[in-house]
Amino acid sequence: MPDLLIRIKKNSDGSAALTCTRADGSVTWQRQQGAQGRFFPRHDLTHYAVETVLGHRRGFYGLVAAGWNLTDFGAPWPRGPMPADMDPSELIVGFLDMERAAGLTYTAADFNDKAHTYYAARGLTWSGALTDADLGRIRERMQDLFAQWQAVPPGGALELVFPA
Repeated sequence: MPDLLIRIKKNSDGSAALTCTRADGSVTWQRQQGAQGRFFPRHDLTHYAVETVLGHRRGFYGLVAAGWNLTDFGAPWPRGPMPADMDPSELIVGFLDMERAAGLTYTAADFNDKAHTYYAARGLTWSGALTDADLGRIRERMQDLFAQWQAVPPGGALELVFPA
């Protein structure tokens, strides 16, 4: 069995549900309704694209595979803040979410500049360097995943394994 089986269900009422089953059989899940039901499936698929294309094992899905529950990723932050050694997946996904919402296509230089500013504001150093080739591979994977999601009928689900 993979480290994590990811299942995103498209409900007939427009809501969605994310269920993650770990290798040990434990499960964490969350239902997203209304606007969140439309936003989060693409956000979650963007995480999958970023983390599988870049080989991140300490991103969102890596932490879930290691035992974090979906409710650990928000207030009141039961596990505390995100680990300092976490891969920069969340930052990259947020960048791509912002890009998608604005209808723009940013360059790697745009991202690296924003990442440098983000890290510097927290007293950290941005040591990564996302390339335009990286972004191209991520966007290609996102488009494939979004097409798969679009093809899921109401009541159906998209299943992915992590790591891919």
